[in-house]
Amino acid sequence: MGKIRLGLIGCGGMAKSHLRGLLEISNEIKLTSTCDIIPERAKEAAEIVGAQISVTDYKEMLDNVDAVLISLPHDLHFEAGMFFLEGGKHVLMEKPMCNTEDECIKLIETAEKNKRILMTAYPVRYWPIVIKMKELVDAKTYGEVFQMSIWTEQFTKYPEGHWARSAKRLGGGQFFSHGCHYIDLLLWFLGNPIRGVHMGTNFGTPWMEKEGTSNAIIEFENGAMGYHFGTWGARGTRLGYSFHIHCTEGMLEYNKAEGKLYLHSHIKEEKANLDTSSRTQVLAEEDDQTKKTQFEILHFIDCIKNGKRPLTDGPRSLQGLRVIWRLYEAEKNNQIADLRGLGLDEDWKKASK
Repeated sequence: MGKIRLGLIGCGGMAKSHLRGLLEISNEIKLTSTCDIIPERAKEAAEIVGAQISVTDYKEMLDNVDAVLISLPHDLHFEAGMFFLEGGKHVLMEKPMCNTEDECIKLIETAEKNKRILMTAYPVRYWPIVIKMKELVDAKTYGEVFQMSIWTEQFTKYPEGHWARSAKRLGGGQFFSHGCHYIDLLLWFLGNPIRGVHMGTNFGTPWMEKEGTSNAIIEFENGAMGYHFGTWGARGTRLGYSFHIHCTEGMLEYNKAEGKLYLHSHIKEEKANLDTSSRTQVLAEEDDQTKKTQFEILHFIDCIKNGKRPLTDGPRSLQGLRVIWRLYEAEKNNQIADLRGLGLDEDWKKASK
């Protein structure tokens, strides 16, 4: 099989990160077409990556692509995804897959019926340092995991009239739109969830209809705990994007701003003197501070060429969204969410409630 002919649908926002990633792997793909409702934006993207065709209607791309990367507002994911899957094309869908469970299921079923790849673009899963962390955790190199914490602190303020200000179009708030990355990671690292809570607010982010800041805590079947704090209202940060994994023999820390994976170990036993110093060593380093989307696209292409199932396929993506929907519902009812039945080994076709 030669180069996969790829089409890019939506050339603003997140697509700019994808363009950088696509340029990194031009030897593996041929970007043939770009699409955006703003013709100048579609043309500019085409010029950057050397695509021959730029259009404002994605239906005009069908005959010129083997696969598409859909980077549209969330409420448009379903219609575009169905069009290309029914047209026999593979689909890499920007997160979240869709805004409703019914739409997600229909996309998955259509992909399976037509034997096409449907993959959600969760780039963090494919970052080399994150993969290294997963290997260390799975090998129990530093013992058993009992807590994984993820912080994502950023300032994201969409302009007046932007679609992402609408909770209906976004599918929720910051937790659904952005936190879905990190729920996906917690499930991947820690396994089957049992129960959890979410609390969110738009205090500090009044431009958001739903939460712009969120805290989520999940208990897992193996006894481990997972935590995610995310905000689009940070006016300053120290943590930025930081992952901490506490194991029984040490703590792994990924500091994205520094591009380093640390091991902290041999902590001093607490003697009422608050001396909690420990040894620190660097396990891995990186110099790429972008969203590194080239790795997820390479995985997508590999799945197409070799008939593999993506790590972030439709069913797994749906399970992560179901966790978020249950947490939202429990928050609304002032309850702890029952997350049983949503594990990675459960039947994705089961109803979420």
